[in-house]
Amino acid sequence: MNKKAGMNEWNPEQYLQFKSERTQPAIDLVSRINIAKVQSIIDIGCGPGNSTQILVNRWPDSEVVGLDNSITMIEKARKDYPKQKWIVDNAENIDPDSKYDLIFSNATLQWIPHHEILLPKLFNCVNPGGAVAIQIPKFKNMPINVAIETVANRDNWINYTKGCEELFTLKDLGFYYDIISKLAAGVELWESSYFHILNSQESVIDFVRTTGLKPYLDRLAAEEMKSEFEQEVLTECKKYYKLQSDGKVLFPFDRLFFIGYK
Repeated sequence: MNKKAGMNEWNPEQYLQFKSERTQPAIDLVSRINIAKVQSIIDIGCGPGNSTQILVNRWPDSEVVGLDNSITMIEKARKDYPKQKWIVDNAENIDPDSKYDLIFSNATLQWIPHHEILLPKLFNCVNPGGAVAIQIPKFKNMPINVAIETVANRDNWINYTKGCEELFTLKDLGFYYDIISKLAAGVELWESSYFHILNSQESVIDFVRTTGLKPYLDRLAAEEMKSEFEQEVLTECKKYYKLQSDGKVLFPFDRLFFIGYK
């Protein structure tokens, strides 16, 4: 869960409140990876290790390393999965001499800038016959982001939240194809929309509090201000996320995937 400069530490317990929803894209990505030999894997932005276990279960005889720059996330991973190797570091600092059969990243690259530099660096660390497999949330395109930005740009918040939108890095599939196709022997790309069934409109805020909403809340020192900001975002969200007949809320979440084979 690579956090950018100026962001506070992550909360693993809050993040794992929606463990199933956050892990499913990793399951889907892993199921599409088609490489013959997998002995070494690194999970970039492993967070608390929930998605890393998909890799461990798929290739139980391989060495799987989890890397994240959040100390709290790695502490949680070490506590829950003590037999695995966990590293606190930035993805950009990956050792260029290190080699892996699979470099995997689930919902992390949106926090890291300059993908045109990062992706070739990662691909350079892949063994022949291996792969880079990436999933990135398309958060900028979603109504929840529109709701957050609407509130953030209001006069009472703009001085605190200015520049937060720049913390998210996401390009379209064509951008990633142009980079990976120059490096890879084969490329797969696709997009998926996951319809999460949430218990209430307030649950939409709960879902993004530790992810897309986090940079904005980190700019607000007082708990009362954080609560007020969330309430205004919730009011905006109600325009987009209506209650179903049973009181539940459908929360579509769009994600972008690509695999490059070496």
